[in-house]
Amino acid sequence: MKTDIEIAQEAVLEPIVDVAARAGIKKDDLELYGKYKAKISDEYINSLKDNENGKLILVTAINPTPAGEGKTTTSVGLGEAFGKLGKNAIIALREPSLGPCFGIKGGAAGGGYAQVVPMEDLNLHFTGDFHAITSANNLLAALLDNHIQQGNELGIDTRSVVWKRCLDMNDRVLRNIVIGLGNKMDGTVREDHFVITVASEIMAVLCLADDMEDLKKRLGRMVVAYNFEGNPVTAADLNAVGSMAALLKDALKPNMIQTLEHTPALVHGGPFANIAHGCNSVRATKAALKMADYCITEAGFGADLGAEKFFDIKCRMSGLSPDVVVLVATVRALKYNGGVPKAELSTENLEALKKGIVNLEKHIENLKKYDVPVVVTLNAFATDTQAELDFVKKFCEDRDCDFALSEVWEKGGEGGIALAEKVLETMENKKSNFHVLYENELSLKEKIETIAKEIYGADGVSYVASASKQLSKLEEMGFGNLPVCMAKTQYSLSDDPNLLGRPEHFNISVREAYVSAGAGFVVVLTGAVMTMPGLPKKPAAFQIDVDENGKITGLF
Repeated sequence: MKTDIEIAQEAVLEPIVDVAARAGIKKDDLELYGKYKAKISDEYINSLKDNENGKLILVTAINPTPAGEGKTTTSVGLGEAFGKLGKNAIIALREPSLGPCFGIKGGAAGGGYAQVVPMEDLNLHFTGDFHAITSANNLLAALLDNHIQQGNELGIDTRSVVWKRCLDMNDRVLRNIVIGLGNKMDGTVREDHFVITVASEIMAVLCLADDMEDLKKRLGRMVVAYNFEGNPVTAADLNAVGSMAALLKDALKPNMIQTLEHTPALVHGGPFANIAHGCNSVRATKAALKMADYCITEAGFGADLGAEKFFDIKCRMSGLSPDVVVLVATVRALKYNGGVPKAELSTENLEALKKGIVNLEKHIENLKKYDVPVVVTLNAFATDTQAELDFVKKFCEDRDCDFALSEVWEKGGEGGIALAEKVLETMENKKSNFHVLYENELSLKEKIETIAKEIYGADGVSYVASASKQLSKLEEMGFGNLPVCMAKTQYSLSDDPNLLGRPEHFNISVREAYVSAGAGFVVVLTGAVMTMPGLPKKPAAFQIDVDENGKITGLF
């Protein structure tokens, strides 16, 4: 069996100008990064504003497991299948982070014969968007510490600096550091922290901004510290907005690449769904809706994180409204949720499937709370038995969910035709009456508890004393009307990664809360979730190499 990178490297790519031309984009509207990737110009984006919107299809999944689910693979394959059916579709995805690429999770280009290419470029440096975000983030950090060093006119309390430096790499030793060591000219000694770039507020700001004007407003609102009176100090107070915007000028433009079957794909932005809002940029999604009859997008990790934030943050802020949700699962992952060890997942086990399918059941229930039609798809594996497939199909149909098998990993677009036809049929026969889960007027704790009880299935929420004080302070400062962005483990509906299936009788533990005023939400940290991941004992980096001809191997 060929690896993903072998399949991608054997593919014959079309020049991106040809892919764009079929989507109605002229060469003059592209900013080329070699032959096979490009940015779309602001002028072209602006020219789309009077076009009618196409249909918006969200792809999400059950909680991720080591068995794999294939959400991005399904998104890409579904787009290819629409092309096979002669439908005008564009895929809108997130950019991968280097952290998972060299860590344990791998890249984010899809897999098998449902990939976006060039996959090596996408998974590594791509068009430099993440470098621009990292640079803008760390420029602001440097300006902040320089302001303190140069006299601290704003009266910043160095014990209340909240802006963190960032790096797009899993590097646990940078989570908690001390800066300013040395002599007087080396700055003020204080504790500092790093987050991974995809957890930077600038990543969220870029992905939620409509245009440069909106981007600059959001950058200016970002809270970097508090002064001795306890009032927020912003990036605008530090006169940092213009220089950050200059670094982000090109990063704000959506990127275009293609699938293995030459379906256009807008890949732009990449916030993690377990520690940020987990969706690609609003600009790319809106552009895709104006450019095509169907926009297929995804939200990170399971529906308890990515889909909830897609609905309650991205759609709330942007006015987007999904027409249908595709919920991805695998027989293997459901059996894993039913207690089967990874080594035994290839053996038929209907009892474990019955135990583990409760995870899928909860996600179906959750998605229906938003009044959007749901199509469940099983990402097929060769080891799946007919009895297992029939059981899942009946389970879904008994819950008024349409169902289709997906074989896109093995067959590309051809293997997604059944799913594409089911999605089209569902949109034809079932109307979306999308609404958010909670209203802005609720208190922050009421919003947190609504998500914990309704989406996670918790009995309630427990707060450490400092978190309760932080939430009260944020409401006093006028941030109480913002949505909440829950930072939680992706592996469980609870905040304990070891509780699989559908946990019951648990509380969500909130340990910290802070405002991302530029992004426009309050971040709530639960359990032991980290904003700077670490590498595993045997990271994926060990397998990656490049030969004397420049050919990369081991990337997946």
